Amino acid sequence: MSNEEIQNQTEETPVVTSTPVVSKQESSKHDDFDWDADEAGFQTYSAEERKNLESSYNNTFSPVVEKAVVKGTVVTISEKDVVVNIGFKSDGLVPRQEFRDMPDLKVGDEVEVFVDTAEDRLGQLVLSRRKALQETAWDKIVEALEADAVVTGYVRSRTKGGLVVDIFGIDTFLPGSQIDTKPVRDYDQYVGKHMDFKIVKINDVYKNVVVSHKALIEDDIEAQKSEILGRLEKGQVLEGVVKNMTSFGVFVDLGGIDGLLHITDISWGRINHPEEVLKLDDHINVVILDYDDNKKRISLGLKQLTPHPWDDLAKDIEENSVVKGKVVSVADYGAFIEIKPGVEGLVHVSEMSWSSHLRNPSEYLKVGDEVEAKVLSLDREEHKMSLGIKQLTPDPWVSIEGKYPVGSKHSGVVKNLTSYGLFLELEEGIDGLVHVSDLSWNKKIKHPSEFTKKGEKLDVVVLEVDKENRRLSLGHKQLEENPWDTFETIFTVGSQHEGTITSVNDKGATVQLAYGVEAFAPSRHLKKANNQGGKEDETLSFEVIEFSKDSKRIIVSHTNTWKAAEKAKFEADDKARDNARKTASKNVKKINQSSEKSTMGDLDALSELRAQLEKAEKGAGNSKPKQETTTLGEISALAALKTTGDTGEETTEAVKEKPAKKAKAESKGDDLKAITGVGPAFEKRLNALGINSYEDLINLTDEKIAELETQDSMTSLDQWHKWMEEAKALKG
Repeated sequence: MSNEEIQNQTEETPVVTSTPVVSKQESSKHDDFDWDADEAGFQTYSAEERKNLESSYNNTFSPVVEKAVVKGTVVTISEKDVVVNIGFKSDGLVPRQEFRDMPDLKVGDEVEVFVDTAEDRLGQLVLSRRKALQETAWDKIVEALEADAVVTGYVRSRTKGGLVVDIFGIDTFLPGSQIDTKPVRDYDQYVGKHMDFKIVKINDVYKNVVVSHKALIEDDIEAQKSEILGRLEKGQVLEGVVKNMTSFGVFVDLGGIDGLLHITDISWGRINHPEEVLKLDDHINVVILDYDDNKKRISLGLKQLTPHPWDDLAKDIEENSVVKGKVVSVADYGAFIEIKPGVEGLVHVSEMSWSSHLRNPSEYLKVGDEVEAKVLSLDREEHKMSLGIKQLTPDPWVSIEGKYPVGSKHSGVVKNLTSYGLFLELEEGIDGLVHVSDLSWNKKIKHPSEFTKKGEKLDVVVLEVDKENRRLSLGHKQLEENPWDTFETIFTVGSQHEGTITSVNDKGATVQLAYGVEAFAPSRHLKKANNQGGKEDETLSFEVIEFSKDSKRIIVSHTNTWKAAEKAKFEADDKARDNARKTASKNVKKINQSSEKSTMGDLDALSELRAQLEKAEKGAGNSKPKQETTTLGEISALAALKTTGDTGEETTEAVKEKPAKKAKAESKGDDLKAITGVGPAFEKRLNALGINSYEDLINLTDEKIAELETQDSMTSLDQWHKWMEEAKALKG
């Protein structure tokens, strides 16, 4: 109760006006009572005494400023509160939980508190230990970081990735990786404990603080490492604790320093992961294999503490003996069989099966398989053992000729496909090759995948047996008769057949003929009468221009089918011109030999001759070669001379002039029409290609002919060669 409240209560006390009656007998009982007291029963003070009393009372209290940090003394400690005297007229209460950073708090300790309110509505002094800490905590944290000082904190709770630590009343973060030097799996074991920390990072903007307990441990460990390394020796056996596991080994804590126990040094047997033998926190004895003072690396061994299993290998295991084991590893070159932990033997891929086409051991064995094998070689000193599996079964190639004679028919499974054929397994260890050319009589197969698939069954005939080299040559098409014997009589050279273009490329097209036979048409033989090339899936008429039974090749031409009619027409025209030329030559010869004067009858004969020549020219397709036109002109000139009445001598001279004119005309160029098969139309096409004489034909090469064919595909290469030979003969 405050002084003002006491004074107010005193002033408000009612004054008693009546005086009780006291007998002498009662008065005698209280002789020490002050009968001079006032009516209220209190002594009265003078003004001066009252002033001195109030001054003395007020001097016993300190002045209090709200919202400030002051020092106080712990008066009482209860389960919930702590009573603190700050020298005010009343004591203040502070929740006990705000002193959790002071577990050894006792009565009489001096603490700092924050004056929140001097008097609340109940007249109580309100203090706060938490707010007092917050006022000074950040400065203390900054000072601790700069001085690298150790601070004590209270682990308040667990959070994602670490722990929340109360230091100086501020919540800080302790990452899981900074709790201890070894991985911590249970964070809850630290909650509610007081621990020492180092402040490693602060953020002034967001007031974030990161602390570490691991840093304190590492300082101690570094001091211990030098001492431990100085005592280490190779071959020394130490006790350690499995601290961490990886796929390549485990790290063992040797009491302040870690060593690596590699997976190959854990067990003499083959293991895939250290967890197959060890567990975290296991206490194990290890031997020091090697250590590096500079890098502070220690290599440890566990299997070296036990005898080598090769030293205990049974004496009955020797060459040609049969052993049992488990496949522990499969490589490209073979598989390792574990006879007992730490004792392994290699089965080379060539010793797994009698088949010569086994390329990948994983197709034959898998890790974990229990197998039997025969010991092929054994070296106890070098700890090496070679094993074989195929030796446990008889060699099927010993009696191969009797079981698979040439010409016998069998069925097998396709095991492998290559670009040149397929391998067929007739039985375990017996494989044969079916060449791609022995798959079909009719179709041209580029890859066996066009004909069959891996794993399918196929019927074959044995074509050849090579026992020494362990090879079988098989064929599938030989199951049927060779249809090319029949095709030879059907697809004769010059015969025409209907075919469908199945594919087209730069060189030509593949044509499907009757009976499933495939033929090839070169590009120059695909042109149609409209000078357009054939298209895929188009059905046309083709002429066979080449047939090879041995190589199973048929060459066809569509161009020849429509050029044959044109060629026949040109040959007929050439024949008509030749007949007309011969008739004219005979008549001119008769005229030149005649020395008689011309008569009207001669003129009539000449007119009749001219009419015959014109009629012959019309029958030859109205084609008028230059030489024939000149002859008709000569005849017309001769007729004109006879009409004017010239003498016979003059007529003879005019007729004699004709050979000179003919020679002059022929000197301008060779007559290409004299060549067999070349008519006026072909002569124009040759002239367009730059061929105007026999010499031009003779000088042609195959490359030049191929170039001319790209401009005008008129005939085959063989025909060009015939024309060249004929030109040589004409040029004589």
